[in-house]
Amino acid sequence: MTDRLHNDGALVQFSERLTNSQAFGSLFREGMDLVEETAAYLDGVGRAEAKALDRAVSLTYATESMRLTTRLMQLASWLLLHRAVKEGEMTLTQANREKTKVKLSAADPGPADMIEKLPTQLQDLIARSMSLQSRVRRLDTNIHATPTERTSIGNPLVPQLNRLKAAFEQ
Repeated sequence: MTDRLHNDGALVQFSERLTNSQAFGSLFREGMDLVEETAAYLDGVGRAEAKALDRAVSLTYATESMRLTTRLMQLASWLLLHRAVKEGEMTLTQANREKTKVKLSAADPGPADMIEKLPTQLQDLIARSMSLQSRVRRLDTNIHATPTERTSIGNPLVPQLNRLKAAFEQ
């Protein structure tokens, strides 16, 4: 066990396991559900709501629905890429190379005063997509941090474990 504590590679395993975590599974399901819900809204109720808007708000609706769709497609791409890692279809290193094509900062929404004029359901979808994007960004940072970034903080348990080891060796 002490060999594993001093081995920097042991810390890398945590990031590789994140895609197998319950948190990732939950995030994946939430993301894919949001994609489906958004598509259903934009093809159904949203289309009818858009027709009832005045010209200026209708333009904002079109712009924001495109931004929302772009954001969700980028998030879905990231989630599917990391599900492939979870399923063993690719390595984390391969996913790291492929994820450069995914833009997690894509399509931030427009000004809040314009968003407020949109139908409530679209506002909700935008807010939920932004929340999902924020959580995916945090997870991405944890999964794809370089080994030097991970080890620079160090394992806070190592000093305590070393003290215990020293105490029992005397």
